[in-house]
Amino acid sequence: MFERPTGGERAILLHLEFPQFNEPYALDEFRELVIGAGAEPVAVVTGSRRAPDSKFFAGSGKVEEIRQLIEQSEAELVLFNHALSPVQERNLERELKCRVLDRTGLILDIFAQRARTHEGKLQVELAQLRHLSTRLVRGWTHLERQKGGIGLRGPGETQLETDRRLLGDRIKQLKRKLDKVSKTREQGRRARKRASLPTVSLVGYTNAGKSTLFNSLTSAEVFAADQLFATLDPTLRRVELAEGQQAILADTVGFIRQLPHDLVAAFRSTLQETRDADLLLHVVDAASEQREENIVEVNTVLEEIGADKNPQLLVFNKVDLLDDFQPRIDRDDEGKPVRVWLSARTGDGVELLRLAVSELLQRSTIDEYLVLPPDQGKLHAKLHALGAVQLEQTNSHGQWLMNIRMPMATWQAMKKHYQLDDYISSESEEDRLAVSGDAP
Repeated sequence: MFERPTGGERAILLHLEFPQFNEPYALDEFRELVIGAGAEPVAVVTGSRRAPDSKFFAGSGKVEEIRQLIEQSEAELVLFNHALSPVQERNLERELKCRVLDRTGLILDIFAQRARTHEGKLQVELAQLRHLSTRLVRGWTHLERQKGGIGLRGPGETQLETDRRLLGDRIKQLKRKLDKVSKTREQGRRARKRASLPTVSLVGYTNAGKSTLFNSLTSAEVFAADQLFATLDPTLRRVELAEGQQAILADTVGFIRQLPHDLVAAFRSTLQETRDADLLLHVVDAASEQREENIVEVNTVLEEIGADKNPQLLVFNKVDLLDDFQPRIDRDDEGKPVRVWLSARTGDGVELLRLAVSELLQRSTIDEYLVLPPDQGKLHAKLHALGAVQLEQTNSHGQWLMNIRMPMATWQAMKKHYQLDDYISSESEEDRLAVSGDAP
């Protein structure tokens, strides 16, 4: 087996079109990924097939074309815009005598470069090890068998088995560390619920402008750049909305076509912020020619992580790149905001977004009057701990007359543990006056 090179800056790109995978912008996005990873594309090989070749994925003719390009350009790396099986990667490396990486490996490498926080680094390493665990044999075929001969026979594990065992041990260790981080995040979420602050999460296709919008709304200084996956580590900030309302805004990692499943699994604790959000701001690059396809891809990932049922507001960003387009709010037949058009870079339309978010959060907030008997002290304390009690009085029967306000998601969660419907007031005028403190 050849010695695996440590380089990999000069790269040859391969993109094939199939009947079930034929997207005109896929190659441009792939080239952006390659440049974002720090490689220099020196040649691009394209073609079409009815189905992938089982041995080389691309077929022997394309492999020979790539081999000649490697000799001419002295490339050190071949990148496929497709998911390769471990066998296909091994066959291609044997044939081409250089490193071969598929789309999944490329995205994982970008994530490894961009991770900054302790949690982000743990998540990326876990995803990489899960991906590597199926590819250990690649480049290690000389260790597949134990050495034979006098004094070397007998039971024992091969080097490959040792590598797999060590890899498995490291994966378990990373999972334990991430579980601890996840518990810390859960404590933070519970604290925000006690403060009765709704959570708004930014989601969208990578490079749609989420971090720029986040900075514009919160005056934060989160890193924002015109590149794919500029943001990996989630950031949370308090944001001021209309009429003095406040919320917690979360900036999250962007999505992309064929997002590796290992990556989704590893970032599951980070994506919990998205699953638990009271409102999702789905940021779309309004100037992108494939914006409709990107919306579909993001919704597919949201469904995969269990956030597809969350209330969602479309935010069409970068309207400054469109001709004669003014920021606005689009509403449905009921007057509910469904789309906001703005430019996060110039700030035009950002105030419209604050208004729309405030309106939607108020719609998703429950405002009820409860009458709690004296034996419901535990529920009474819980409502106060959540910061949901707006006004309260005690009547002559020792009952608590309460006006509560909380996010709809929190209300639904509490209904699972407490029979809240039994305590909802009939909202008679006497109860309302008593709770408001205006009773005679």
